[in-house]
Amino acid sequence: MTTHTNPTDPTDPTDPTGGVVPGDLFARHQVITGLRDLADFLEDNPAVPVPEYGDSFDVFPREADETLSAAVVDHVAELLGVPVQDDRAQGGHYIAARSFGRITYRLVHIPDRVRRAFDARRSYLDNIRTDDDQDDAGQAA
Repeated sequence: MTTHTNPTDPTDPTDPTGGVVPGDLFARHQVITGLRDLADFLEDNPAVPVPEYGDSFDVFPREADETLSAAVVDHVAELLGVPVQDDRAQGGHYIAARSFGRITYRLVHIPDRVRRAFDARRSYLDNIRTDDDQDDAGQAA
């Protein structure tokens, strides 16, 4: 996991990387190139379907610290020129989102307590079988 030295100010003169880790630059380049290649492919092949209502490009800050993760969302919201959607008090997320046509870029911070609650609910999944699962098991025998 890479952490940025100062996510709220990527031009921090005390940080020689400018807040960007060199490996991130390679991944960033690959994502941008892939998006352009996809757009070119879709434009060149009108018979290939696309989502009628668009899609979203969801990104999750990798900072392990709650404060740093929220700061990244604040910084990106400023760059996008959008307000932050703060649903943390209702057990939700901290989000900066902007639509570009029918494509939405969304940066989502999931608070630790929300992630822990989700993991706790999922911990029971192996103990629950639907009627369909039971019918399939009986047919296999």
